[in-house]
Amino acid sequence: MRMRSGLLVALLVAAISLTACSGVRREAVSDDAWKEVKLQQRSGDGGLFGGDGILFGGKKSGGDDQGGGLGVNAFLWRSSLDTLSFMPLSQADPLGGVIITDWFQPPNGNGERFRATAYIFGRQLRSEAIRVAVYRQVMQGGQWVDSPVNPSTVTEIENRILAKAREMRAEVMGS
Repeated sequence: MRMRSGLLVALLVAAISLTACSGVRREAVSDDAWKEVKLQQRSGDGGLFGGDGILFGGKKSGGDDQGGGLGVNAFLWRSSLDTLSFMPLSQADPLGGVIITDWFQPPNGNGERFRATAYIFGRQLRSEAIRVAVYRQVMQGGQWVDSPVNPSTVTEIENRILAKAREMRAEVMGS
């Protein structure tokens, strides 16, 4: 049973990795994959990728490790995808912890467009583990020109990601 679980997780991670490399515009981690991550976290199952696994290493006692088979914190990963879901997804690398969106023009954007990149560092749910970069361009003379982004925008997005990740963790730990 343990070997079958490890094989299932290995196939899941391989599928996610291949999807991340394909440049598709859909979410890189499907709802089924997210449910599998939740089940792995609840059961504390070891195997190849979690617990005492060899690929991502074992949990350190007393740590706040919530990787769930991904290379980064599963809660931060999912909440980053959810928070940035209003923008078209360009690339997503769950093992490296990078999410890159394509350019997005708000309906009332008045000649401006935005792009975001989220970086997730490590497998712990901490404020230092998420960094977001937002890029803005405005239309001038028929060409897109880089323009500064309000720093509070970046802080607000990072705070939303953290809040949603904490809610998800509380949901999983509480049930």
